[in-house]
Amino acid sequence: MKKTLLLLFFFIVVIYSLPAQILADSITTTKALVNQSEVEALRISREVPYQDIKQNNQWQPYDSTYTTTKDLAVWLRFNLENTTEDTISTHIFTKDQYIDIYIKSELGTEHLKNGHLVSLSDRDNKTESYFTEIVLPPSQKSVCFIKLANDYYFSNPNPPILYSRINYLDFVYNALKSEAKSVGFIYFYLITLSCIFIFVLVFWMRLQQRLYFYYLGYLFFQIVYALLVLSTTSASVANFFLHIPSLSRPIFDSVQFTFVGFYIFFILHLLEIHKRYKILSKVLYYFGIFCFVYAVAHAIFNYYFIHVDIGVSIFSIIRFIVLPLNFILIIWILYEVRHPLLKYFVVGQTLFFIGSVLSFYLAYTERFLEPDSIFNFPYALNIIFQIGLLGEVFCFSIAIGENIFLLQKDKELMNEKLIDQLQQNRVLQENMNVELDKKVNEKTDELIQLYSEIEKQKEAEIKSSFTRRIQDMEMLALQSQMNPHFIFNTLNALKNLIMKSRIDNAVVYLDDFSELLRSILQNSAKNIITLEEELEILELYLSLEKNRIGDSFNYRIKAPSREDLSQYTIPPLLLQPFVENAIWHGLNPSEKPEKWLNISFDTSQNLKIIIEDNGIGRIASGKTEKMHKSMGTDITKERLSLYNHTNDTKVLLTILDIEEEGIPQGTRITLTYNN
Repeated sequence: MKKTLLLLFFFIVVIYSLPAQILADSITTTKALVNQSEVEALRISREVPYQDIKQNNQWQPYDSTYTTTKDLAVWLRFNLENTTEDTISTHIFTKDQYIDIYIKSELGTEHLKNGHLVSLSDRDNKTESYFTEIVLPPSQKSVCFIKLANDYYFSNPNPPILYSRINYLDFVYNALKSEAKSVGFIYFYLITLSCIFIFVLVFWMRLQQRLYFYYLGYLFFQIVYALLVLSTTSASVANFFLHIPSLSRPIFDSVQFTFVGFYIFFILHLLEIHKRYKILSKVLYYFGIFCFVYAVAHAIFNYYFIHVDIGVSIFSIIRFIVLPLNFILIIWILYEVRHPLLKYFVVGQTLFFIGSVLSFYLAYTERFLEPDSIFNFPYALNIIFQIGLLGEVFCFSIAIGENIFLLQKDKELMNEKLIDQLQQNRVLQENMNVELDKKVNEKTDELIQLYSEIEKQKEAEIKSSFTRRIQDMEMLALQSQMNPHFIFNTLNALKNLIMKSRIDNAVVYLDDFSELLRSILQNSAKNIITLEEELEILELYLSLEKNRIGDSFNYRIKAPSREDLSQYTIPPLLLQPFVENAIWHGLNPSEKPEKWLNISFDTSQNLKIIIEDNGIGRIASGKTEKMHKSMGTDITKERLSLYNHTNDTKVLLTILDIEEEGIPQGTRITLTYNN
């Protein structure tokens, strides 16, 4: 009996002295590692390497209190044995973002890596990020060290579980089967958006309009969003973010607000709100800027300070603000904007709004987690949101197509109007030419008639008495000033302007000439006129001569205010013969490149009028042959004599030849007004 008790005691001691271990071949379904006596845990800094961990002696039993943080990792240690004569495998399931497994055996140490935020190229399991296979040769004992680390704080961690090979395959098969339709829709969404993106890209490259640029940004970030959703699935084709998984979570929400910002600017240009509705345009503009700023700030926050619960709170708060504001802006646009494409905006925005609100409602209430809910399918929140987005994209794509049609229609209408306008302009030009010819003929007849009336009036005044002699002399002066040679040159200049199609210049020239004749005719019936009226006639005459002679002739008139000149009276057309004589007999024969004529009126004391030119002078002028004899100076002298005889005011005339070293430099005529 004593021997039996002694043997039993030694057996119990041996059993408890053996290290606790997990038999891999005994796992027929699953085995959770938490709260297992065979499993020990250690929470320590993420920077501590494996070599230090295996030497650590502070291991404690593993329970649910061991959770990871951004700075702390959880290490698990347990013995794993294969007691069979066959190679078997077991699979460790965990949803931690970084998983490092070290398997220490007689053959050495094997290092396996996995996890959602581990790049696909570094993962040992290329298919699933949450399953890591451990292969055990026959009759092998191994010590497993598992490092669990996360960039995000999880308030409800998921402890690792050991799966048998059969249960692992069954789990993966069921997961792929349940995700098939959801993943298929995501691929359909990606392909559809990519085709539309290429279509719009061609339009933007050809037209270079902001409308297409904003729509490209809207589509591009929707494609990025779809790729981010795809990276959370089991799909492998075109799953680009599996290669840069650390970037996927920080930008997930930011990408959504980025394409919303592009969407707002797209609507501003599609409905031409930025051109017609200033206040609404500003509100939408700043709302779009807010979306961009929030997207950048949110990405930076998630990258440097990551906490799931805080992220969910920010998610809810922002959407409680944005969704009502979005609804208000929709109502505002419907109330104020009038545009042919508004109907597509209404339908598209309604689909987007329904998808956004429904997705947010399900996320907030967690109704999609209820087993009997119609929304209980993989990635329900993202797919519902994408369905609304896809409906909106279809509406806006149709709107862009119709916008191109409307632009083409407007272009054709503008071309038709342009053609009609050109035809009207041609008819108008022909009518203007006919009207101009008619006016020229009328003006010519009027000039001839005026000239005939002046001639008849002169003949009648010559036969009158001595009391009418002043008027007779004025008519002779008028005859000498407006001689046929001057009229001939004037009409030739007018003809030249018409032949050169300078219609506007011809009309101005003709009007000035008619006005000059009319002024002469009106003033010829007066004994005296003001110096201001004489200056106006003189300006008209000089303007015609300047127009006829060209740029080689320049004149300058220096006079005080018109009010001062209106206080003095002189015989009508007293100065014009001197000016005409200076131009025709002094400046016209001159070969100087610059010909000038200066006329000054000095009223500082008594009125003094000086007419000075740089012509050939009187001596040289008397030697040239002339087609007719100029009587202007003689007639003017006689008129001055009669004027001085019949009036208290005297006008004195002096003519001076300007010479320099015996060479004529011009002529200066001075008229002095003495009371």
